[in-house]
Amino acid sequence: MAGQQRPPLAHIRVIDLTRARSGPTTARQFADWGADVIMVEARSLANDLTGDRQGSDFQNLHRNKRSIALDLKLEADRAIFLDLVATADVLLENFRPDVKRRLGIDYETLRLINPRLVYGSISGFGEDGPNALRPGVDQIAQGYGGLMSVTGLPGQGPIRSGFAVTDITAGLHVAIGCMVALLEREITGTGRWVRGSLLQSSIALLDFQATRWLVDGVVPEQEGNQHPTAVPMGAFETADGMVNIAAAGEAMFGRFCKIVGREAWLGDERFATNAARAINRDELLAEVTALVKLRSSDYWISELNAAGVACGPVNTVETLFADPQVRHLQPTRKVAAIGLGEMELLGPPFDIAGVDTPIRRPAPQRGEDSADIMRELASREPRQSWPIAASKIRPLGRE
Repeated sequence: MAGQQRPPLAHIRVIDLTRARSGPTTARQFADWGADVIMVEARSLANDLTGDRQGSDFQNLHRNKRSIALDLKLEADRAIFLDLVATADVLLENFRPDVKRRLGIDYETLRLINPRLVYGSISGFGEDGPNALRPGVDQIAQGYGGLMSVTGLPGQGPIRSGFAVTDITAGLHVAIGCMVALLEREITGTGRWVRGSLLQSSIALLDFQATRWLVDGVVPEQEGNQHPTAVPMGAFETADGMVNIAAAGEAMFGRFCKIVGREAWLGDERFATNAARAINRDELLAEVTALVKLRSSDYWISELNAAGVACGPVNTVETLFADPQVRHLQPTRKVAAIGLGEMELLGPPFDIAGVDTPIRRPAPQRGEDSADIMRELASREPRQSWPIAASKIRPLGRE
């Protein structure tokens, strides 16, 4: 790191019991900013739930972490795990609510060992309630949480998002919750149980669409590439492709009318205000669509932005990473992994002035850091014994 500076979260230790995507996303927020994130994994390949360790997805989710392999059926390994808990600031898990209690790794058990522990849980549908014990994955949560009902073209039927949106956002939400609990712990000296779910994150993502129902009594529908309430704002076909145009605000709409040669719209009562444009949106959008088709994407992006009207390209993933602004932001970092060579991965999506955020190491091999971690624990004096909690813990990965 620049000037060998200390990473912002270097004083934080995180025990990562998570699998799949949501939990590892939480852990990665800590790992990327320098926390000592230790993945606790099964010794046996038969209990390895991590997937293809050499795959790009695994490398992206688990970079900057260490790994220890333990068999919690063994008394010695259970003691090591509990010693780790005693040294931890945060523990993360995304087991179903009943599973972690059967395994004896629930918050109430582990807080007996470490009252300062911030315990982060991600479930499918919540820690309790009538459907809490159902298995939950992103696809199910997108439908259950209403996101699919507002995604897609009008009349198309429910459509899932093109990425694991509830997994990712649940991971981010719980990371924020854990950071909040860590800040509170500086005052109280006591940890908290932070609970999030794919369902809660799906509902939160509805945001103003949910508010339209809760406050206004409006059931949001699919609007395709057009904004539900602001007009004109959406994707439009050009002579050689497609652009997004956002000209809904009154001042911006006025500038848009001038660029497209339709200043008469400003005096037309059908289009004079956004409220009127929303009522007459089909008529306006038909005219805007016909006009935008007459020119190239580059023309509209150049002319509209110069006039202060928001307009941008509709990229593929390939063209995205070739864009000069994207290259300027340097969203990726390089890391070398044994057997894979150098690869490029996404870095954190925000900067902290004066802090570099390289990917310091690739995703670990299973148990790669076991010896180092056990030496660190052995050097702590005095060693502790946890007979009550140890007797409750059952093998990880067994439901």
